[in-house]
Amino acid sequence: MGVEPAFFVGGHKDQKTKEPKNERMAVTPSRIAEITPELEQVAQAAGCELVHAELKGGVLRLFVDKPEGVTLADCQLVSKQVSALLDVLDFGAGRYVLEVSSPGLDRQLYRLQDYERFAGRLARVTYEDPETGKKRTDVARLRGLRSAEGSSEENARVLLEDGRTGEVRELPLTNVKLARLEIEL
Repeated sequence: MGVEPAFFVGGHKDQKTKEPKNERMAVTPSRIAEITPELEQVAQAAGCELVHAELKGGVLRLFVDKPEGVTLADCQLVSKQVSALLDVLDFGAGRYVLEVSSPGLDRQLYRLQDYERFAGRLARVTYEDPETGKKRTDVARLRGLRSAEGSSEENARVLLEDGRTGEVRELPLTNVKLARLEIEL
């Protein structure tokens, strides 16, 4: 027996928790990082892509996506399979809740490929201004990433277009603290 899944898609939420055995390893963000490759494989086997995995306040939250959109059935399948995987891995001492969700319309951008995939979309970007060192938040149109071929995240620059002036500004990706798509109607 393991943690029963919690599903969250489009406002539907069903959470159940179970107290794991005390001898299990602690549930920590580094433990999540260790098992992320297995979580990615489970999502892929279900026809989805693991966008992000996080542990906050006793909630192990997985965001999955696929080109045609994620359904409740997709989240249920991934949750069931991940729950079985966590049992096999003897995951976690202490209480935690497993949630599987779509990233949503106002999804957060986590990976380099997210900035390319959503080029042309409006985003709210919070960053440390390279000139002043102060925190700023701008809403601008994503124009992708600029990076040398085969370069790392450290050298990548986010391209943002100002909606009023049309000016394209480059920000070091390392300065970006949070980037989230804006809902456009």
